[in-house]
Amino acid sequence: MVFLGTSAFAEPVLQALDAHHEVLAAVTQPDRPAGRGHRPRVSRIKRLALELGIPVRQPERIRRRSAWEPLADPVPDVLVVADYGQILSARLLAVPRLGAVNVHASLLPELRGAAPAIWALARGHRRTGVTTMLMDAGLDTGPILLQRKTAIRETETGGELLARLAPMGAELLIETLAGLAGGRITPRPQDEDAATLAPRIRKADAALDWDLGAPALADRVRAFSPAPVAFTAFQPETPGGATLLRIHRAAAASGSAASTVPPGSFRVSGSRRAPCLEVACGAGTTFRPLEVQAAGRQRLPIADFLRGNAIPPNGRFAGAAEAVRLTGA
Repeated sequence: MVFLGTSAFAEPVLQALDAHHEVLAAVTQPDRPAGRGHRPRVSRIKRLALELGIPVRQPERIRRRSAWEPLADPVPDVLVVADYGQILSARLLAVPRLGAVNVHASLLPELRGAAPAIWALARGHRRTGVTTMLMDAGLDTGPILLQRKTAIRETETGGELLARLAPMGAELLIETLAGLAGGRITPRPQDEDAATLAPRIRKADAALDWDLGAPALADRVRAFSPAPVAFTAFQPETPGGATLLRIHRAAAASGSAASTVPPGSFRVSGSRRAPCLEVACGAGTTFRPLEVQAAGRQRLPIADFLRGNAIPPNGRFAGAAEAVRLTGA
């Protein structure tokens, strides 16, 4: 078989394939300049494939005939795809004898797209899972082969959920390949009426909308950890306030905010030794940042941040659109 993948989610998949099958090649994204020095960043799959002695290919555009034709000689039984990052052409999908199998981090048809696990958390889902599917020309629209469900844990972040789903997907893939080879799996079409999308995450998606309820905002903080990190911004007129405030951990308070307080309004409460920050949100709920980071500063527990910064006892955070404008996200 030929494997196509790039991210950390794909690593356990390639490891499982190497342990159970013959992998003719590992296809991954080209090395890209990254960081302040713009040095080429090697994908995790390239590093792993080289360690395993698997030939690596890094076409700039996999849809080009010159890029995919070498993958058809010899003709593989299966193409396996896990978070590769490029759209495959219909001609390439038609090459393998048993088809192209994708490992996807959601229960399709829910959350088709590039960031299913993060959007599952951001939208307040309480369960998710992994799916293997036969690929077609659409975006995660092919017939479902097997699925495995799991509950989303109460404090789980987006990064932690992906790390837990990856080995589940690898295990499900091995079961899928055995079932396909033995003719024991009947692909079933997806229910188009139940389909939802999970597009690639932009930095602007992580701006907090204070019109939402506090539980929904706490879910979004977890979803966007460790990246791109949920954020807000102090209104420019706030004396001594940093414009950007990243929020790494947060919780929904059990009490309710005053109904006359506009969403985004905050107050510093608690004692001088243990101050806390309460933000009024939609539906009369209250949001509490627990760990924050001002622009150019280190992450701090909220009490340390409040003691070290001249924050007024009452103020207001910008709305999501205004926070994006102020921070250039």
